[in-house]
Amino acid sequence: MADLAIGAPAPDFTLPADSGRDISLSDYRGQKVILYFYPKDSTSGCTAEARAFRDHLDDFKALGYAVLGVSRDSVRRHCNFRDKNELNFPLLADTEETVCQAYGVLKEKSMCGRKYMGIERSTFLIDEEGRLAAEYRGVKATTHVDELLAALRRQ
Repeated sequence: MADLAIGAPAPDFTLPADSGRDISLSDYRGQKVILYFYPKDSTSGCTAEARAFRDHLDDFKALGYAVLGVSRDSVRRHCNFRDKNELNFPLLADTEETVCQAYGVLKEKSMCGRKYMGIERSTFLIDEEGRLAAEYRGVKATTHVDELLAALRRQ
C-alpha cells in the first residue's frame, strides 16, 4: 500500500480522460479536488456512486471542489458509462494501474472462490496546494457521496 500522509503532497499524475484529452492532478492547483476511485464502469454500485456525484456536483462545486473519477477501465468504456449516465465530471482511465498503486487502492478481492486484485472504493480530498487533506477507504457506494457532502458542509 502506498504510504500517504495527510498534509503531504498528493501523488501527481497524468491520465487520459473521457474528454479525449489528458488530465493531470496539477491542472487543478488552486482548486480543491475530490479524487475518487471505483472498481468498474457500469456495475450497479459504481453506477449508483457516479450518479450521486453527478447529482451533487453543484453542491461540491459550491464548496470549492472539482470531482475526478478513476478506474482501470479504458477511455472508450468511460465514454459509454458517461453517456449512459449523463455524468458531468471527468472519468480518468488508469489502465496501467500506476495511479491506483500510487494511492494504494488495489487490494486482493475474492469472487466465487477466485482471488484477484481490484480497486477498493476510496476517495481522497486534495487541497488547493496539491496536498492530501483527507482519505476515505472502503466506502459504501450507496451512502458515500451523501456522507462526504455532509462532512464537507460541517468543515
